[in-house]
Amino acid sequence: MHVVVGGASGFLGTALTTHLRARGHEVTRLVRSGDLAADASRWDPAAGRIDQALIDRADAVVNLSGSQISKWPRTAARRSEILSSRLAATDTLAKAVAASSTPTVFISGSGMSWYGTSRPGEVLTEQAGPGTGFLAEVAQQWEAAAAPAVEAGARTCFVRTSLVLSKDGGVLALMLPAWKLGGGARLGSGQQHMSLISRHDWVRGVEFLLEHDTATGPFNFAMPAGATNAEFTDALGQAVHRPTFLAVPGVAVRAALGGISDDLLGSLRIFPSALADVGFTFADPDLRATLDSALA
Repeated sequence: MHVVVGGASGFLGTALTTHLRARGHEVTRLVRSGDLAADASRWDPAAGRIDQALIDRADAVVNLSGSQISKWPRTAARRSEILSSRLAATDTLAKAVAASSTPTVFISGSGMSWYGTSRPGEVLTEQAGPGTGFLAEVAQQWEAAAAPAVEAGARTCFVRTSLVLSKDGGVLALMLPAWKLGGGARLGSGQQHMSLISRHDWVRGVEFLLEHDTATGPFNFAMPAGATNAEFTDALGQAVHRPTFLAVPGVAVRAALGGISDDLLGSLRIFPSALADVGFTFADPDLRATLDSALA
């Protein structure tokens, strides 16, 4: 397939691009600045500008664009940037997909925050109702911005991503230095559920959606086996051979990790029901396998 990727330079985009190329797919990266390489195309999502001929030639478009949620403090200006960057990119790509003469597949990013930041006691499949709060509203508007592609009949999938684990970036890269020094600690109560996925399974899941002709709608990207923060803390300590007997109050977590703390202190147990329905099999289905993959 020829796949166009927006957000190809990020933590997930770089891994996806590498994986797809290794699997024999052609990838064109959408870039906003810098010198153009042979595999890149210029676009300006804020202005709605993109090479329509490129989208017309593509078999699929993957949208991972958006300003980082983890940056802190989350001022009014920062909130506006988080939302507007996602809406502009999705709107630009969805309209280009809709205008294509052939039905291009559209895989659009989203997040587990669609369900809110904390819903203890619930197992959240894709059939669960939406959550509330700023991040929930961002995710919900992010998905709604893909309406032009959906209405034009393009096969559209929404990737509701949980915490993606890899030693190369994301929340695990922030945690590892402390854990390796013996400073690993339970966060908050430790009883909150953490929805996790290895970056390896994340890229495999996106490729599966690209290639699976009947896949459409929202998909939870999280390992099937749930884990609490206390279980995660113990397992990561064992993996790096360090003790984990400390506990960090929630206020300290927020001060240290900023926006990521919403995902670490809230309790969300999302389950990948839709992926199971279309036949996707996780390589890393539980906490031990996910950590082994992330640390490899």
